[in-house]
Amino acid sequence: MELSQIPEFMGLSVLLGLLALMATAAVARGWLRAEEERSGRPACQKANGFPPDKSSGSKKQKQYQRIRKEKPQQHNFTHRLLAAALKSHSGNISCMDFSSNGKYLATCADDRTIRIWSTKDFLQREHRSMRANVELDHATLVRFSPDCRAFIVWLANGDTLRVFKMTKREDGGYTFTATPEDFPKKHKAPVIDIGIANTGKFIMTASSDTTVLIWSLKGQVLSTINTNQMNNTHAAVSPCGRFVASCGFTPDVKVWEVCFGKKGEFQEVVRAFELKGHSAAVRSFAFSNDSRRMASVSKDGTWKLWDTDVEYKKQQDPYLLRTGRFEEAVGAAPCRLALSPDAQVLALASGSSIHLYNTRRGEKEECFERVHGECITDLSFDITGRFLASCGDRAVRLFHNTPGHRAMVEEMQGHLKRASNDSTRQRLQQKLTQAQETLKSLGALKK
Repeated sequence: MELSQIPEFMGLSVLLGLLALMATAAVARGWLRAEEERSGRPACQKANGFPPDKSSGSKKQKQYQRIRKEKPQQHNFTHRLLAAALKSHSGNISCMDFSSNGKYLATCADDRTIRIWSTKDFLQREHRSMRANVELDHATLVRFSPDCRAFIVWLANGDTLRVFKMTKREDGGYTFTATPEDFPKKHKAPVIDIGIANTGKFIMTASSDTTVLIWSLKGQVLSTINTNQMNNTHAAVSPCGRFVASCGFTPDVKVWEVCFGKKGEFQEVVRAFELKGHSAAVRSFAFSNDSRRMASVSKDGTWKLWDTDVEYKKQQDPYLLRTGRFEEAVGAAPCRLALSPDAQVLALASGSSIHLYNTRRGEKEECFERVHGECITDLSFDITGRFLASCGDRAVRLFHNTPGHRAMVEEMQGHLKRASNDSTRQRLQQKLTQAQETLKSLGALKK
């Protein structure tokens, strides 16, 4: 080849190389476009959905985290008789208990905490609570000790009792400390109820089979009761601290007396009496504050009020005072019952609704529907009878007990007619006026 032809050949080679590069780039762009259409995301994006660009990736990560942290919507409920809603738990509340001195309400939930609320804040805008943590577990049941210096809980995973001591701090708050050892495991079926005698002499636990255990405060089993009711649905210790009662598949409520000697030593558990009269399984029951009255509700669609102030050692049976209808108890929805301290008002819950009855006349006076986003898990009057508390979702709702105030008006009017001296009439008139003013302020005074 001549030297004059070399530049021409080099120029042609460079031109062909550029054309080849352009063709390769065009093919590559076509392949990338096809990949994007096929995968639905840019080809440069990683398989985990986050592009290599750091700023864009951090934004999407934060958005994803916000979505994960969103909590389920709290159930909204309003009513003219709703006194307060206690909202601090992040999980569903399963049980609650008022302290015997009336100062506190304890609640437990599946968020691994127990909350202690001050009852004096119920009508305030802010509802303060103190928190006790349950390590590596959560409580399903809670009960205050008689001296209000401790509380016991039933552990869902541990299947045992744990005691928490309450130590008051200088700032007025409390420190909650779990005892080093839990109670031994004795039940073979899920525990449905626990209780402490107000005498401080024993603890009761009941499981869903037919077993009720009586414990010493140190965790020793004093007695085992076989209820012979096919299964237990509810059990409780009477407010007087003498009796333990249970109900289940059978149409009766069985009551036992837990006997102790003069020196406080345990002796025995003996059958005291039974509440007989229902024609189907009893779903729940409750005692009045003095243990002289009991109420029960059954799958036969009725509730009954009983006089239990009897000489059962002489084979005297309780007296039936009143029977009322409650058709909701026939269904499969969970059913709860609470009796006011003076036995004048009966509260019945089925599903997420609550019904209040005047026990003197047997009439329904109030009804609260869809109170909670879940089925009601517990129902209780405070020790004064002013409020009715319910739980079922992440909140406790407190209602003014208007039937109780109306019952007070009726009772005071009857006593006034029979009053024999001025001082008695003055005292009765004061109570009557107070109850009437309360009803008027709630818009519940009947003319």
